[in-house]
Amino acid sequence: MKPLQQLDLQQALLPLRLMLLRGGQAPLIAGAVLLCVLGACGWGWVFQQRAALQHMVVPLPSAPPVLAAAPAPASAEQNLALFYDTLGEKRYAEQQVKTLFDLAAKNGLSLSQGEYKSAYDKASRVSTYQVVLPVKGSYQALWSFGLQALRAVPFASLDELAFRREQIAETSLEARVRLTFYLKDGLPQATREQP
Repeated sequence: MKPLQQLDLQQALLPLRLMLLRGGQAPLIAGAVLLCVLGACGWGWVFQQRAALQHMVVPLPSAPPVLAAAPAPASAEQNLALFYDTLGEKRYAEQQVKTLFDLAAKNGLSLSQGEYKSAYDKASRVSTYQVVLPVKGSYQALWSFGLQALRAVPFASLDELAFRREQIAETSLEARVRLTFYLKDGLPQATREQP
């Protein structure tokens, strides 16, 4: 009795033997050529992948990089001084409003009379100057105006930009733009703290 593995191998090879007996050596030669071509393609692919991987490998530096020491964190006084340095000056608030009107004209917006309201916060010693402007123009011009206003007046916040259109077919929008300027009184910090 033959082992089971040998019997399975003989059954698997039986169709190949019959084909060789019927067709002669032509199928054998075609099969050998096909195996050679597949082998060559396989080796070519392996070498191509190896070359691609070699290009992807990053050489390690010869010496470990030297880490720079992190700068010391700013003190509370330095942060507070930086905060007050970024504020605008209260005495120039009207000039900043004129800048807004100039930007609106540059963007082709019609700008009506605005509303203005000033306030002062004793705890932070910061003045605010709120500007509400009713403007009319295209959607793109309104957004461009808002972004340009924030660049031109970096101590301002854009608090509201509300759009309204009477009819869907209208290309012009009415908008309400509300900005707040954050301002200091313009005196040096040492002068403000003296009684």
